[in-house]
Amino acid sequence: MVTTALGSSRLWATVGQGIVNEVYWPDTGSPRIRDLGFIVADDKGWWVEVKLGKYLVVTREAYLPPAKVVHTVVREGKDCELSLEFLPDPDRDVLLVRYALAGEGLRLYPLLASHLTQDGWHNDAWVDRGLFAAAGKDALCLLGEPGFRRMSVGYFGHSDGWQDFNKHGRMTWEFGEAEDGNVTLMGELEGSGGVLALAFAHSREDARAPAERSVTEGYGSIRECFLAGWEAWHDGLSMSRPRRTADELWEMAERSAMVLKVHADRTYPGATVASLSIPWGETNNDPYHFVWPRDAVETGFGLLAIGEFDSARQLLDYLAKKQLPDGHWHQNFHPTGQPRWTALQLDEVGLPILLAAKLRELDELGSLDVTRMVKRAAEFIEEHGPASPQDRWEENDGLSPFTLAVEIAALVAATSWLDTSARKRVLAKARSWNEQIEEWTYVQKTRLTDKYGVDGYYIRIAPSVRVKHGSLTIANGGGTWCAEEIVALDFLYLARLGLREVDDERIQNTLKVVDGELKVVTPRGVAYHRFQHDGYGEQTSGAPYSGSGIGRAWPLLAGERGHAALLCGGDRTPYLEAMVRMSGPGGLIPEQVWDDNPPSHTPPHRPGGPTGSAMPLVWAHSEFLKLLLAPDQRPLELLEIVTQTLVNPSTPIPPG
Repeated sequence: MVTTALGSSRLWATVGQGIVNEVYWPDTGSPRIRDLGFIVADDKGWWVEVKLGKYLVVTREAYLPPAKVVHTVVREGKDCELSLEFLPDPDRDVLLVRYALAGEGLRLYPLLASHLTQDGWHNDAWVDRGLFAAAGKDALCLLGEPGFRRMSVGYFGHSDGWQDFNKHGRMTWEFGEAEDGNVTLMGELEGSGGVLALAFAHSREDARAPAERSVTEGYGSIRECFLAGWEAWHDGLSMSRPRRTADELWEMAERSAMVLKVHADRTYPGATVASLSIPWGETNNDPYHFVWPRDAVETGFGLLAIGEFDSARQLLDYLAKKQLPDGHWHQNFHPTGQPRWTALQLDEVGLPILLAAKLRELDELGSLDVTRMVKRAAEFIEEHGPASPQDRWEENDGLSPFTLAVEIAALVAATSWLDTSARKRVLAKARSWNEQIEEWTYVQKTRLTDKYGVDGYYIRIAPSVRVKHGSLTIANGGGTWCAEEIVALDFLYLARLGLREVDDERIQNTLKVVDGELKVVTPRGVAYHRFQHDGYGEQTSGAPYSGSGIGRAWPLLAGERGHAALLCGGDRTPYLEAMVRMSGPGGLIPEQVWDDNPPSHTPPHRPGGPTGSAMPLVWAHSEFLKLLLAPDQRPLELLEIVTQTLVNPSTPIPPG
């Protein structure tokens, strides 16, 4: 689950395995806890809540963030049920957790891992009529209503609550302070039902107040306000249900719209992180809570699909403000704009131009002036293209059909903002590159042309403008292979952005090769690998990705393949259905799904079900919306100015 309230609060929460995982505050790039779980105990023993057994995710309407999990287990012939409901306060930086424990003689112990610093170290913790932690000026407070019988703080792996139970079978420690370390907080709750309030503040002295105010106002009142905010947002959407759309598809559309809204930052309006998740977080620390310009623009197009024009403009305005002086963007960055990775990906330079042009084409750019952004980005592409130091998968340099398509379409789209001389120069460059796409990336007479009986096909990436038959080293332990034998769905953007017709023989040839090499049929539907020999995914055993592995199938790419069906006038429904059925228990679309037999790893992944990769992947939810809501066989990203200019070279470009 992912959840936030639509109000003045600056708090976002995620739920996994039935407990709270990260809580982000005061922006979507700052996780402040590792998890908030529970220990259940009686006089005979204890057990950790995430290991209780089965749990049920309870949802309301698809457009509302799901809020409730019910855990059930039978222990020594006795039934135990723990119900948890998660509620961000719309008016305060507080997460409320309503709990109810059913079972004779049972006691409940919340266990909180504070990570107020990025790595979790150098935190202080203490007890003072509640549980507290702080790092520098930032602090958190955990209060209970009716409250705690006993409380303790300690160091993770040494004196934390789990260690206490593991050594003694019950809570024996009541430590009042733990300084400068990786700290945890635990308490024994009064009674079997009540509310926890987890609050955040920028001072140790101020952390208690918002928690107390939320508890005083009452869970019921805050819940009504939370639901009213989401209902009002949903009622304001201009998203209309296509005819003959099955209920499961429309539910996913409404849920996807909600996922896009949840990921919108309020501290830095317009900032949209790739995912409020940490892939393989039990062993990895490579989070997705950063802004990638590519993922952000894909989200922007998703916002256009549901009629959220104000949000799309805000996102574009944010990107314009984070553009570097020379015209490009960092590979990714914190919502503040502070860079994380600084590699250059030219598709991330072109995509903001395409979003600006689409808003302009829809007459929804409003008063937003992006002239400077567009000019600088176009000049950067003109100077540094066509080969990109990294492709869209952030692994290889060279000429990728995807990046080429974005660069060329962006240059053409930019001409509406340029003066006459610059327009002619940039357009000439775009047409020149367009004419050389096949020379750079289309191969013939290879092992795969013989295998699939085709004349040729577009490769994933050519190492340089002069070499498309050289070697390609695939990251994450994928090995070194002949570039001419590595394919990807990336080429479909040549048709999706209007550079080639979908019935072009070269497009159709490549579809045959890609379907043969990358398509995976799972019990839940069809998905696609990124490319052969991909190493970004779980191990063969199902163990988490650890710098190398086997790239699994991506539901996102089922959506991209569905766009090819859309362009051909075919049926996109099977691809949409696959994306729905590959979602997790809370209806979120994962980055990858398991595409092999059930592995030996425990717990086993289910074929077609989510792996430990990012979930949700916001880009995947955007892709679903764009595919379902695309009108008249026309992808949302397709621009009139591009199709008219490249199909008919004599077409004049309108002045800016």
